[in-house]
Amino acid sequence: MNSNSNRRQFLKRSALAAGALALASAGTLLGQTAAKRTAVDEVTLGLTGLKLSRLGMGTGSDSGHVQTALGRDGFNKLIHYAYDQGIRYFDCAESYATFTWMAGAIKGLPRERLFIQSKIDHNNTDILAAIDRHRKIFNTDYIDSMLVHCMVRHNWTDEWKRAMDGFDEARDKKWILAKGVSCHTLPALRASTASNWTEVHLVRVNPQGRRVDGMDEIGWFNDDPAHDIRPVLVELKKMRVLGRGVIGMKIIGDGHFIHAEDREKSIRFAMSLPELDAVVIGFKNAGEIDEAIQRMNSALAAPA
Repeated sequence: MNSNSNRRQFLKRSALAAGALALASAGTLLGQTAAKRTAVDEVTLGLTGLKLSRLGMGTGSDSGHVQTALGRDGFNKLIHYAYDQGIRYFDCAESYATFTWMAGAIKGLPRERLFIQSKIDHNNTDILAAIDRHRKIFNTDYIDSMLVHCMVRHNWTDEWKRAMDGFDEARDKKWILAKGVSCHTLPALRASTASNWTEVHLVRVNPQGRRVDGMDEIGWFNDDPAHDIRPVLVELKKMRVLGRGVIGMKIIGDGHFIHAEDREKSIRFAMSLPELDAVVIGFKNAGEIDEAIQRMNSALAAPA
């Protein structure tokens, strides 16, 4: 009798456990189905632990003159429109015409919800003073990610050694939360990957190769029709293995992709790259923001 009773209890518990496991599995599957990726998802930037929206707004189209042409009020409204659509990442630089406008543009937005990335040019001899100026210009205690701006030489890590030490000191002071570099040639990009100093990479990426990194360290800004994107992809894979934060730029070919099919091709390509944590695009109106979000959402929803 006891043996039969124990057996029945065992079978009953087994059935209940199996049922619970099935429900849990079904719930997981449903959760996976419901969790669609979007342009404005909050994502993690490599191993930095910092959060940002998958799509960022650039403020430096034609060195920021495209954005300043909107006037201060128009620029402020565009920043707020981007925020209202879910964009939390704003990309800046001291060399952009928009640099001194940023405090007014983000005024009223919750600082803790923003990811602000900025860049410092090579002509700064006092990096700590330059970073402190960023904080004062933006009216903020810290910059989420600060980059060495527009490196083109293979030995930039040697030339910028003292400046890089300044970045480290600023991070110790919590004036910046992460450090990295934007590159505009393959030699500089490869040096950035090889350097243990780098935490964040801003990389030029589009499948058409327009304004992506080539080998020429001298004529790097020539309006070349295209460069081969494949060497850049090799570096992206290395960056990912190293746990770096990676953001793609020049997604719209530095504004040259005026045809919808080119924008669609490039955005789909970027969204297919698991190495990219986020992308940044310079916008001049709400329609461009809406289009980029729609194209990214469509690309992210497509089967792998």
